[in-house]
Parts: sequence; structure tokens; C-alpha cells
Amino acid sequence: MIKTDILIIGAGPCGLFTVFEAGLLKLRCHLVDSLPQAGGQLSEIYPKKPIYDIPGFPSILAGDLVTNLMEQIAPFNPGFTFGERAEQIERLEDNSFKLTTSKGTEINAPVIAIAGGLGCFEPRKPPIENIARFEDRGVDYIIKDPEVYRDKRVVLAGGGDSALDWTIFLADVADEVMLIHRRNSFRGALDSVEKVMDLAHAGRVNLVTEAQAIGLKGNGKLTDVVIKHKQKGEFVQSTDHFVPLFGLSPKLGPIADWGLTINKNAIEVDTLDYSTNVEGIYAIGDINTYPGKLKLILCGFHEATLMVQSAFKYIYPDKKLSFKYTTVNGVEGF
Repeated sequence: MIKTDILIIGAGPCGLFTVFEAGLLKLRCHLVDSLPQAGGQLSEIYPKKPIYDIPGFPSILAGDLVTNLMEQIAPFNPGFTFGERAEQIERLEDNSFKLTTSKGTEINAPVIAIAGGLGCFEPRKPPIENIARFEDRGVDYIIKDPEVYRDKRVVLAGGGDSALDWTIFLADVADEVMLIHRRNSFRGALDSVEKVMDLAHAGRVNLVTEAQAIGLKGNGKLTDVVIKHKQKGEFVQSTDHFVPLFGLSPKLGPIADWGLTINKNAIEVDTLDYSTNVEGIYAIGDINTYPGKLKLILCGFHEATLMVQSAFKYIYPDKKLSFKYTTVNGVEGF
């Protein structure tokens, strides 16, 4: 059985940063993830997507952020179990937990930190009758490699950050970019909305609001998207790719059966330390919920920092926690 101080479920950015914060307090970590590599959604779904809200980085590709996080935690030698899903937990006589994975691996720790992002997820698909026929034949629900769209015609759909960010990025990659959205207003960052509007005014992006895709055409490969506009009615847009970016549909999976308080597929936590209703189990990142919750990587890093402080006190109730400033002492001083 693998033994560690903090068992982290999820090796996404929040889980990885937890290793760093725990390492500063001399706490060992082991991470479990159903994916075959670290990085969570950043590696699996959009490694080439630029991220704009990481302090100190005006822009950084998601995959590069994962690389940096892995380099940052390397001195603390965390353990990893990839390609296995966290299945069952058991409270042992010493009050610690034993987790068993989908492949039978057993891990023992006094603290569990759930950093599973959206849990098990699948893309939300628009209600277009024949869309399955064109999946991987012109229809994509995520963008892993933007070079696929180099000098191509692309129709994006959505009104959130992903749709806006990819519209901005692909304006310099694709031959033609159209963004359709069923409303006049967007849910994404105001700065991104402004950039898309500027691109539209400059003629570099065709922005069509109050519209939605209702059909697809093609013979084995996508050639056209049928779009219904609120005022102008239906029209056909020729394209090489249709990318509906409507977010992900989260599912907690086995975690939902662990006795945790669940609210709309998210785990309720106390913002004092991001602890759950089960003593010794914490939840950080997109998988948790609380009043005022923002699903940002930046916020997840903050949650991980406070969680680790509480975990130290839980594991060592008789030890005095003396936290030092990394800007003064550096990692080598711990």
C-alpha cells in the first residue's frame, strides 16, 4: 500500500500546485488521476489554448503552464498514479483513509484533497439531428491543436470564455473565422469580448449574434453549416470546421457516493479552509462550490494554499506551524 501525507485526487493545475504548497510544509503528496498524464483539462482538452489570467504571464499556453507546474513541484518528489480512477474510500482504525482505485491500487493518507476539476466530463453538444455523422469529420467539440485550422474556414459557436478566446486566437491562424452566438451579450471576460468586437469591426472575424446552428451538410465530410438568424432567417455558411464550444457536462462519478455534501454536481466546502463535511477531506478548484465561487485557476491556487495550511494542523495538531516567505528563503530553505 502506498503511504503519503496528502492524497490528491486530480492532477490538474490545482492538484499540482497543492504539491508545491504542501512541500513547503514538508508534507508528502501522491496524486491519482484517471487521465494518462498530468495537467487535467489543460493537457487533455486544450494544451495549445492561451491563458491570460495567470499572474506574471500576460499569456501562457495551457500546456506550458502544466510544464512549469511540474518543474515547480519536482523538488518535492510527488508520487503519481495515472490512468486509474479513484473508486472507494475507507476510514481506518487510526482515522486515516484508504483509497482504492479502479485498478486496485491502494493508497493510505490522513488527508484527502479532491482537486478533480469537473470530475468526469463530456462536452455539451448542440441539438443538431445529424451532428454525430460529422464528428471528427469537420465537427470538433474541443480544440487541442490550432494548427489543424491553419488556412481553413472555421465556424465557432458559443458565448463563453472558450469561444471568445479561440475566436481571438484563430483570427491569426484560420483563413476565415465566424463566431455565432444565440444572444447579443456574452458570458466571457469583458476584455475578450472587446477584442472580438474589435476583430469584427476590422473585418477579421465574422460575428453573428442572435443566431444558432440548426443543421449540417456534407457528403462524408462537413461542407456547410445551416444557421438560423433571429431577424434574417436561415442561411447556409460554407466551412471546413464547425466547433461548438458550449462547455462541459460534469459528472462526479464515484466521488458522489463518499458521503460528501453535493450541490449541483459540486462539493460544498467551508471557505475557511475548503474542508468538506467529512473530516479530513478537502475539495479545491472547479469541483467545489461556495457563495461567490469563481471557476478560475487563480482561485484554485488560493484555495490550495489555505487548504494545505489546515491540512498540516489536522495531521500534526501538536506541532507549531511556522510558515516562511518563499520570496526570502526560497524553496531550498525549507
